[in-house]
Amino acid sequence: MKKKAFLIALAMATLFVAAGIYAATTAPDVIELNQPAYKHKKGIISFSHKKHAEEYKATCGDCHHDAEGKPRADLKDGDDVKGCFECHNKPGELKGKKAKGLSDKEKRAYHANALHDNCKGCHKDYNKKNKTKAAPTTCTKCHPKK
Repeated sequence: MKKKAFLIALAMATLFVAAGIYAATTAPDVIELNQPAYKHKKGIISFSHKKHAEEYKATCGDCHHDAEGKPRADLKDGDDVKGCFECHNKPGELKGKKAKGLSDKEKRAYHANALHDNCKGCHKDYNKKNKTKAAPTTCTKCHPKK
């Protein structure tokens, strides 16, 4: 009898741990793009992960990529993914004279450059494909006023 109770308790504990792991890796509906490693000069963007995936049919690989920059088409909800800053870990944005002469890859090492390149590029492609201007491509259309 004790063995049966132990096995039931072990099975329940396993389920709770598995549920916790799944919950910890499931993408939230909205992600605040507030990287605390640097001071943001503009308002913080609330990125609707759910809306992009469900309404706009964005795939995981549209945003998430491997170390070579190739889309992670193999991802599904519940998979563990790195945050942008884990790889694009230079704080802030580098542009203008400071960015002159750097390759695109070197510029994308800066967190804000990587996000801007990815988001704005996708939005421009969406607008061109759908003959619209619905997807924002300027600072004030994405960043709320502080």
